[in-house]
Amino acid sequence: MGQKVHPIGFRLGIIRESESTWYATKEFPALLLEDAKIRKHIKSTLNAAGVSRIEIERAANKMKITVFAAKPGIIIGRGGKGIDDLRVDIEKISSGKMVHVNVQEIRSPELDAQLVAESIAQQIQKRISYKRAMKQSVFRSMRMGAKGIRIRIAGRLGGAEMARVDSDKAGKVPLHTLRADIDYGFAEAATTYGNIGIKVWIYKGDILPGTRRAEPSDEEIMAARRPRTRGRDDRRDRGDRGDRGGRGDRGRFSGRGGGRGGDRRQS
Repeated sequence: MGQKVHPIGFRLGIIRESESTWYATKEFPALLLEDAKIRKHIKSTLNAAGVSRIEIERAANKMKITVFAAKPGIIIGRGGKGIDDLRVDIEKISSGKMVHVNVQEIRSPELDAQLVAESIAQQIQKRISYKRAMKQSVFRSMRMGAKGIRIRIAGRLGGAEMARVDSDKAGKVPLHTLRADIDYGFAEAATTYGNIGIKVWIYKGDILPGTRRAEPSDEEIMAARRPRTRGRDDRRDRGDRGDRGGRGDRGRFSGRGGGRGGDRRQS
């Protein structure tokens, strides 16, 4: 009935590692709840920094937390004050454990599925057309070197009375291939007419045994983000004007009948 396996959990132990690295017996439920509270606190307080994922490592009474964000400067703050405040908050949640916070920068947010989903959600909340948001996200991810991307959006799209599903994709996304490096992200856009769910799958290539995940170099990132001149293909895509069902591709007087611009027979 349409159930899907989580693409990241499906690959744990093969090409992906768990985001929580620790072992416990009787304390397992309490530590699991503690991890959930820490992640919720970081995501809510540092929402503007573009936090993608949070890795937690535990050893005795010590914790090491690594935050992967698109804008690490917002987390660090002036003179490192932001990290100190975050460490104090986490120590309160973890009942006084010694906490070390590390921040890692995501150099290409266009290839991070969670950040792409959150970006689309923010655009929908600003009343931007969901079709336009999906098309732009697909174009940017493919330009940055993704092998394939798939976006699925569901809810009361455009404020319609009945909820429906729409999607956009490019390239290929082999979900059944275990060596395929597929990133998955989910976000919700809270609108006045209800929540809209966004799911994003990004395929970055295969990871063969004994190899590591390849990251794009600075030159490749700068070349992909460099603006390009508009061509004939770009002008052809201007026909989509939002949610009008494709009417933007037609001329004002085109169609059957003998209006201006229609086909007239020479007598």
